[in-house]
Amino acid sequence: MSKVKIFGESLKNMPWQDKPADCNHVIWRHDANPIIDWNPTDKLARVFNSAVVPWEDGFIGVFRAEGRNGKPQLFLGTSKDAVKWDLADEQIHWKDEEGKPYEPNYSYDPRLVKVEDDYYIIWCTDFGGASLAIGKTRNFKEFTRLENPFIPFNRNGVLFPRKINGNYLLLSRPSDSGHTPFGDIFLSESPDMKYWGKHRRVMTKGGINSWWQSVKIGGGAAPIETSEGWILFYHGVSSTCNGFVYSFGAAILDRENPSKVLYRTRDYLLTPEKPYETTGFVPNVVFPCAALADADTGRIAVYYGAADTYLALAYTTVDELVEYIKSNSELLPGDAEEYR
Repeated sequence: MSKVKIFGESLKNMPWQDKPADCNHVIWRHDANPIIDWNPTDKLARVFNSAVVPWEDGFIGVFRAEGRNGKPQLFLGTSKDAVKWDLADEQIHWKDEEGKPYEPNYSYDPRLVKVEDDYYIIWCTDFGGASLAIGKTRNFKEFTRLENPFIPFNRNGVLFPRKINGNYLLLSRPSDSGHTPFGDIFLSESPDMKYWGKHRRVMTKGGINSWWQSVKIGGGAAPIETSEGWILFYHGVSSTCNGFVYSFGAAILDRENPSKVLYRTRDYLLTPEKPYETTGFVPNVVFPCAALADADTGRIAVYYGAADTYLALAYTTVDELVEYIKSNSELLPGDAEEYR
């Protein structure tokens, strides 16, 4: 039984591997990574930055995949164990709320979150430039695309799994039209998933003691609600003479006012080290997009894209993670306040 309580489902069939005896880190990699390799189907060349949730007696996912034309779109996948995946060869097709076709030009980096009876998919699309799109489904057969929440440019949309004070909450990272060399995490609220406001800055990029997140940061997996606050995995980017490096860390946000950061990791949790993380289409990237958490055991499995080529998996426990975040926390100006 965990000391820190996870408010969520019991996931007895979620993927898990015990911590190796020689591991001295708070998070450890799946020993058979990557779980999705190059060319997983005849039509799909690369699958990475993807989102996973429990579904029926197994799991379902929305996957960022690129075909041989190199264009990213979203594809479904199903699995019994959330490790071995059956991927669809046909991309997800969208209709608007009136039932008319509403297809995106491109789609990438999805997050998948259940709120009440609906499963919401948030991804980056083309809206006069990179911007966020939102859609929903209840059966993973029919997909309804909603109004885009913001004007360009924006990425890394992450929805909270429950309403707070009657409103939906969405994290995002305002950006520009290129490979953004800046970025902080913001929080917005909506009563209806259509009109968004009450914007707050949640977290800023890293400081003098935290170079791994010194260029920009962005929300990762949907926040996990615990008795200590919302656990948010997020990516951070540093700049080197050989390009950007993407690592990831975690923060704990206030349960009733998530624009306030209680703790955040000074040091990264995971950085590109393995060959599948350092070598690929875009080298030196680990990019979290989803996490499964078991309320009974406190186990957490984190899905992350590796080198914009592979899908990989890592593990931790809520007790160990929270203890690490608290003991290695370094807040930046504005983190602990409601910054508006």
